[in-house]
Amino acid sequence: MLTYAIILFAIAAVGGVILASSVLRGKLAPWALSLAHALLGAAGLVTLILMLLQGSAGSRLSAALGLLVVAALGGFFLASFHLRKKIPSRGLVIGHAGIAVAGFLTLLSLLLN
Repeated sequence: MLTYAIILFAIAAVGGVILASSVLRGKLAPWALSLAHALLGAAGLVTLILMLLQGSAGSRLSAALGLLVVAALGGFFLASFHLRKKIPSRGLVIGHAGIAVAGFLTLLSLLLN
């Protein structure tokens, strides 16, 4: 299941880079890509939660999940800007991405260890 979660988050990250590049250029991100990014991230989170419920989790998995949940909350906040047809600040976008990358790398460390 860990591999599936990593794949889901990796694909979501590719979409996130495209979304961030739009916003950093001062444009609204494509809505369809935003939804796909969110759905992939949510599927990854559900996979991690299932792993925790099965008891196959250590502290690093819990830390990765915590970081990725915080990133998801930031993503909801960014989506609220999109719904209002406003462009969020670069700091918010970079903060969301940074927390997500930290969570992803923490998760990846479980696979590589």
